[in-house]
Amino acid sequence: MLPLSGIRVVDLSTVVMGPYASQWLADLGAEVIKVETPEGDSTRRTGPAAEDGMSAIFLGVNRSKKSVVLNLKQPAAQTALHRLLATADVLLHSMRPQKLARLDLDPASVMARHPRLVYVSLLGFAEDGPYGGRPAYDDIIQGLSGNAALMAAQTGTVRYFPTIAADKTSGLIAALSISAALAGRERQGGKGGMVEVPMFESMVAFNMVEHLYGQHFDPPRSAAGYPRVLAPLRSPYQSADGYVCMMPYTDAHWRDFFTAAGRNDLASDARFANIGARTRHIETLYEITGDIVRTRSTDAWLALCETLQIPVARVNDLDDLVNDPHLLATGFFDRVEDAAMGTLRFAGAPVRFDGERAHAGVPPRLGEHTREVLGAIGMSDADIDALDR
Repeated sequence: MLPLSGIRVVDLSTVVMGPYASQWLADLGAEVIKVETPEGDSTRRTGPAAEDGMSAIFLGVNRSKKSVVLNLKQPAAQTALHRLLATADVLLHSMRPQKLARLDLDPASVMARHPRLVYVSLLGFAEDGPYGGRPAYDDIIQGLSGNAALMAAQTGTVRYFPTIAADKTSGLIAALSISAALAGRERQGGKGGMVEVPMFESMVAFNMVEHLYGQHFDPPRSAAGYPRVLAPLRSPYQSADGYVCMMPYTDAHWRDFFTAAGRNDLASDARFANIGARTRHIETLYEITGDIVRTRSTDAWLALCETLQIPVARVNDLDDLVNDPHLLATGFFDRVEDAAMGTLRFAGAPVRFDGERAHAGVPPRLGEHTREVLGAIGMSDADIDALDR
């Protein structure tokens, strides 16, 4: 049994951050009910599709969920939602705070009615700062939290990471925080509570793990930014016939690498003798290593580094990953058959509990479970039909 089995999550969020968080909860065993407007989540129309409303980005963050359609601008739909919340453990939303009251979702009143609920607000920014209440998407947070500047520091070009980094990082933090809140509720006699996950602060915390660097100290001992990671030459090394990812890290790794390359002079060079010295001379180290790696093939370096127990790997294209031998052997990708869309492939849940991991269920069609879910909380067919009017 997965650890969140028996937990019911009502997810009002859209796009990527919230759905990614609740997909993790589903992968951990929770029942996730995705409440959508009659138009549905915008990602239902983002990317290629085999069926209208079931596009690629939607498939990527909504597997194993149920979909209920409620137009929360209508009082009857608000009443239905509260009946559903009475059966739920978690409420998750990504609406701006100023919109909540008119949907009967202001935190104080919801918690008064449902004291066991873990009420989760996914925000662009913490509400008590000057940015509180502003709209935010991944690009905005990437720029504000330093991602674009990190790219510029390494490449000379101000640009975003080529992945939805802020949304996904914040989604992971949300899933972790929700799991912690559920554990805390059990120790507090079943009393729920509020969880606020701001994207800006989450992404700054993520970036500053290594990049706060000398700013840890007062007065600062250096500028922010970890030099090894920001070095312009930090990239896969070009070999004689392609590229290779190679990471000598310990003092012994570097001595063994230089010795095997026939460069005993470098193996005893004080500039590279320990991690402190290597960090101070990182550009020179990358340049010298790059010159050495270009003298042999990728396969030769893979074999040598494996012999020396130096971490090494080839460079995978994104299309290569579905046939990566390790991912194939571990059954990482789930293949699911759908009567209408045919065979679908999903990146699997990477975490195992007692050897068990969750397997993907087909993401829900819009409103697919409305009648099932609302009927189970005591609403009649007539009540459910009336919600469409």
